[in-house]
Amino acid sequence: MNASSMGYVDATKKLIDNERLGAVVTVVGGPDTGMKSVLDYDEGLIAGDLPANLRDDIVSDATELMRREQSKTLTYGEVPVFIETVAPQPVMMIFGAGHNAQPLSSMARLLGFRVIVADARPMWATGDRFPDADEIVVGWPDAVFEKITPDRRTYVVLLSHDSRFEDPVFAEVHGKPIRYLGAIGSRRTHAARLERLAAAGWSQEQLATIYGPIGLDIGGETPAEMAVSILGEIIRARYGEGTGTSLRGEQGRIHKQRADE
Repeated sequence: MNASSMGYVDATKKLIDNERLGAVVTVVGGPDTGMKSVLDYDEGLIAGDLPANLRDDIVSDATELMRREQSKTLTYGEVPVFIETVAPQPVMMIFGAGHNAQPLSSMARLLGFRVIVADARPMWATGDRFPDADEIVVGWPDAVFEKITPDRRTYVVLLSHDSRFEDPVFAEVHGKPIRYLGAIGSRRTHAARLERLAAAGWSQEQLATIYGPIGLDIGGETPAEMAVSILGEIIRARYGEGTGTSLRGEQGRIHKQRADE
């Protein structure tokens, strides 16, 4: 693909059809008002054009917004530019079909995730228990990864306390650019988990990417409350922003703003 051979409408459609991460950039003020372009996260500018004197800055900022799956209007001098991220549907892979997984599956679907639930126990992994799941896999983790290759839109949640079910998942996602990897369990359980993974070749940097014990500390106890805790952490990881603390008593804007906005 190249920018001169494709209109921005066709380029946007191609991003969506091929489930590519990209952005539609529109100049909304100044002498170039109405100028549009389409960016592919990996390939850069694929259609349209940008003001020559602002191109590098816009592409750099758009790339960061795409990475965080955010859309914003940024101002360059006196030129406002709207950057609208076009992101493929995120995929949540839930391993372990226990009671904690049920509200998580339903809530994740409401948040726009494609939800896959996997468990080797056929009496647990059923459509009656997970009516909102897009796919239910009865089997060990390898049955899931035969169908799906984890990538940067993948969010993996481990809700099984059984290392026989956990460890194959860790092996499959090791070194993959997934967005989130969280595992249930106590601090003691997680420490033992990290020891196993270190022995399996995980670096300290890779171990640090695992969210364990999973979720934000909100004091929840029920499966539904645990789902809220986990999804809060996932949302924060998805957009790369937020502290996870209460907004009450804070001064100023709720969301951080760039100096040039």
